[in-house]
Amino acid sequence: MILVFDVGNTNIVFGIYKEKNLIKSWRISTDYNKTADEYGILIRQCFDYEKISHREISSIVISSVVPNVMILLEEMALKYFNLKPLVVGPGIKTGINIRYDNPKEVGADRIVNAIGAFEKYGGPLIIVDFGTATTFCVVDSNGDYLGGAIAPGINISTDALFTHASKLPKVDLIKPSTVICKNTIKSIQSGIIYGQVGMVDYIVNRIKSEMKDDIKFVIATGGLSELIKEESETIDYVDKQITLEGLRKIYELN
Repeated sequence: MILVFDVGNTNIVFGIYKEKNLIKSWRISTDYNKTADEYGILIRQCFDYEKISHREISSIVISSVVPNVMILLEEMALKYFNLKPLVVGPGIKTGINIRYDNPKEVGADRIVNAIGAFEKYGGPLIIVDFGTATTFCVVDSNGDYLGGAIAPGINISTDALFTHASKLPKVDLIKPSTVICKNTIKSIQSGIIYGQVGMVDYIVNRIKSEMKDDIKFVIATGGLSELIKEESETIDYVDKQITLEGLRKIYELN
């Protein structure tokens, strides 16, 4: 079995594959203050709870946009699994062409999303990832990565509003039933959530107008994808496993 890690700025998603089947997955907070030992103990506890033996893991794959945490997980893999992990980065076979001015600038998470989504859905397609940033990635019918857009994520927008407007409170991300709201908390929720929906639909429609080929699918992933999908006119499917699927595919290729 293989253990795959997707390390984001806010969360770490990791899962276990037996051949092409995802056996189990978990989501934990990305903690910059944890040590390799703390990550190792936490991951082993997740295994124990599901009655999975760490000795069954034969390979580990890591994709990370947080270099410090990636180093900790590499150390953890060696100490707690006795395995040197495969880290997504330069020199790794991905099976796709990256048509970016500088391919090294593309985040590992965006590449892995593109691989996983194309493997499962084919192309052309758009992947919208609702993470710390909201990212839009475009893949053509050949599986080539064409680029996309990066916007502030929902939580970043909420934190910025709370931090820089002294009289505005921090709110939970709950969708109000109307856009016109009659108290401050619901008004902020309306602006944040419906504003994100409007941004997503506008950018997706602009991408579609710039593409020569018709987009087959718009796939949303990330922690808040379901919340936005409820109101979006452009998102076809929510699939929170495409990043893990992409890591599994990269393992096969390498």
